Amino acid sequence: MKRLIRENRAQSLTEFALLLPLLLLLICGIFDICRIMYGYMHLNMAVQEVVRLGGMGKTDSEVTAFAREYVKLGDADHLHVSITPNDSLRNSGEYVTVKLTQELDFLTPLISNILPAPVITAKSTTRVE
Repeated sequence: MKRLIRENRAQSLTEFALLLPLLLLLICGIFDICRIMYGYMHLNMAVQEVVRLGGMGKTDSEVTAFAREYVKLGDADHLHVSITPNDSLRNSGEYVTVKLTQELDFLTPLISNILPAPVITAKSTTRVE
């Protein structure tokens, strides 16, 4: 009887050892997906705040600096800010469009080797006051 219990314990340990890497990969993958979703929502909120500054008559350099300060998710160097039209061409009553693009890195080791880094983009337009 004691031998049977030891064999069952060894079998359970073997099954756990085989399934643990898959379980950890699944958990890390879920964490990466949630991080990308959070980044997308955060970038959408950021672009609304940034385009508001462009509509209030701020210069392109001020708008870009505010965007880099507001978006602290990941590396700020991966953030690309596109503003159309330039601050010299913006007049009252016209529209200004800001587009934020950011590349995030996967945290899961195997996924980062297989898939390219996700790029999230947000765009917003407002009228210049």
